[in-house]
Amino acid sequence: MGRMRIEEEFMGYPRADGTVGVRNHVLVLPSVICSSHTSRRIAQGIKGAVALYNEHGCGHIGKDYHRTLRTMIGMGTNPNVHSVLVVGLGCEQVIPYELADEIRKTGKRVEVLVMQDEHGVRNTIKKGRQVLRSLVEEASKSERIPISVDRLIIGTECGGSDAMSGVSANPAMGKAVDLIVGKGGRAILSETPEFIGAEHVLARRGADVEVGSETLRIVKAVEDLAKSAGEDIRGAQPSPGNMSGGLTTIEEKSLGCIHKGGTSAVNHVYDYAESVRCAGLSIMDTTGDDIRSISGMVAGGAQIILFSTGRGTPAGCAIAPVIKISSNTRAYLNMKDCIDINAGTIIEGAETTGMVGERIYGLLVKVASGRRTKAEILGQNDFAIDRILPTI
Repeated sequence: MGRMRIEEEFMGYPRADGTVGVRNHVLVLPSVICSSHTSRRIAQGIKGAVALYNEHGCGHIGKDYHRTLRTMIGMGTNPNVHSVLVVGLGCEQVIPYELADEIRKTGKRVEVLVMQDEHGVRNTIKKGRQVLRSLVEEASKSERIPISVDRLIIGTECGGSDAMSGVSANPAMGKAVDLIVGKGGRAILSETPEFIGAEHVLARRGADVEVGSETLRIVKAVEDLAKSAGEDIRGAQPSPGNMSGGLTTIEEKSLGCIHKGGTSAVNHVYDYAESVRCAGLSIMDTTGDDIRSISGMVAGGAQIILFSTGRGTPAGCAIAPVIKISSNTRAYLNMKDCIDINAGTIIEGAETTGMVGERIYGLLVKVASGRRTKAEILGQNDFAIDRILPTI
């Protein structure tokens, strides 16, 4: 089998702030859980619109409030979003008008409706659908233009892993990441709990001493948090699903997990949902929970997520396409409606890691230009924010 042509461009949507989208969503963004159902009702049946189900927005304290607000702003400012309708209740902690003002700084059109000011749910839905149709009509005038692949920000994730994830899907994903980074793009390695036992390897890849030290710090913070709850997770077993897939320890999973980031230097370590601006490969300090980790990277600016799995998963994202890669052919055949690429061919000897990496890269460019992923076809509009403090 011959080598694939490595594309240099995709067809994307330029934004006023200089970023580039691979999708052109009009986002209905509830500022609090109390307005989430109404937001979905507003978006229902309007092609081009997508609504988050946001279970947050009130009762947050300290750093947790700032993380929640930063994530919600990041979803609205993501390049894949053309414009935003913020829907609030009116008494929540995350103030709808302040949320809208932060998103407007990127040059996007942002409208606001507050249910208590609109005299209830029915009036809010009626007015919201009128506003949303106007936003969608405006968004429909946007056109894709050729864009260099160096404008892409790619997030990486793995979930429902098995013993082959670190041998096939993750290294192949790493090859695709190396191609993106080599062409000037940006990539994010996530899931801090899945660095445990391999953090020394990542620390050595730090572009400088500070990056290496920060990598070690975030891993220690996760372990300290677990110990504060009476659990020492180093040397422990991974999740039941990962154990069924053949993984035996956290360290074994971690050594496979970090292959997702390829081989380049780690240039920066970002907090959860922090805007990713540094070139090349970076780490984002996220949870190991798939949806919360993906949401953090997308809030940080990722336009596309690469997601490896050994067991199969339907996970997606409300505004960013998620490309699913199976580590074995059995998982691919078992959940074929969820998985885009089968990396089990590496185990079978039919393809090399580099060949599958090039296939992932090729599909990534096609998805950036508009091809829908399996998760998008299924309508997997998942969203959740990683919490660090209890709701008060």
